[in-house]
Amino acid sequence: MHLETILKALADPTRLRIMRLLAAMELAVGELAQVLGQSQPRVSRHVGILCDAGLAERRREGSWVFLHTPATADGLAPLPAAVASLLSTAEHEDQGFARQCLEDRRKLAAIRAAREQAAQSYFERHAGEWDELRRMHSPDRQVEEALVTALGDAPLGQLLDIGTGTGRMAELFSGRADRIAALDKSLEMLRLARARLQDLPADKLELVQGDFTDLPFAEAQFDTVLLHQVLHFAQHPEIALQEAARVTRPGGRIAIVDFAAHGREELRERHAHARLGFADRQIRQLLRDAGYSASAPVALDGGELVVKIWLGQRRDTASERSLKETAA
Repeated sequence: MHLETILKALADPTRLRIMRLLAAMELAVGELAQVLGQSQPRVSRHVGILCDAGLAERRREGSWVFLHTPATADGLAPLPAAVASLLSTAEHEDQGFARQCLEDRRKLAAIRAAREQAAQSYFERHAGEWDELRRMHSPDRQVEEALVTALGDAPLGQLLDIGTGTGRMAELFSGRADRIAALDKSLEMLRLARARLQDLPADKLELVQGDFTDLPFAEAQFDTVLLHQVLHFAQHPEIALQEAARVTRPGGRIAIVDFAAHGREELRERHAHARLGFADRQIRQLLRDAGYSASAPVALDGGELVVKIWLGQRRDTASERSLKETAA
């Protein structure tokens, strides 16, 4: 990237405001237009210049386009980090810029509130369905506490929350993970997660639309992978776990929270469950076939449906191949 391109990208008050806003949270182009008080096409042009300069990145989510500051596994990418530091200093030194940033944050607070209201409305519409299912198994808090205990005190590193739903698991482990990628296939669920997680640092969280059978991540990218109450939606759970293994680093861990095998057939139609839970032996084999070493499961009785936690550790496949070749 040429320095001249970067400096030209920053030589505009609107684009400086955009950079300051993106330092706080990921925003849709329409949301940026709302804060800036400009038309969406005009904001899109500014966004294009910042993206061409490597200072911002687009991510499409259905018909929406979201903007975020480029980041690496260790935080913001070097160039955006340097710009963020510069603008932070400028806000302290330039009273006019500080007043504008303060006003922008006031409008940003309104966007946060609107997201939370939309999430609350969704919860109210579906509360009856979720309450019906919750009554069948152990309380959520008990399950969460058991999962925290099962994962122990070891660092979570780069965390992937597959099927993040409302973002509760990402919220629960946000203080222990270096960075979190929260993935869901549902745009509605991602909006709920965005409302719940919008106070996390912008470089700490990435919300991604995607399918657990075709994860949009590079190999060996994550230290910890979670599938919390999501595997029972898989028509082919073996594919979902093979994909999870592909993106897990050697020595990394997977935690599956789901129902033990049961016979509640009505859950297929009323809640779209493709699988009526899983037997220990079935999960153990799925983990082994995917490249994990399985640990003893944890069972949480306390309802008609038994919740279980299955853990696995990613084997070093390269070392295994080397050993096999040496033995041969």
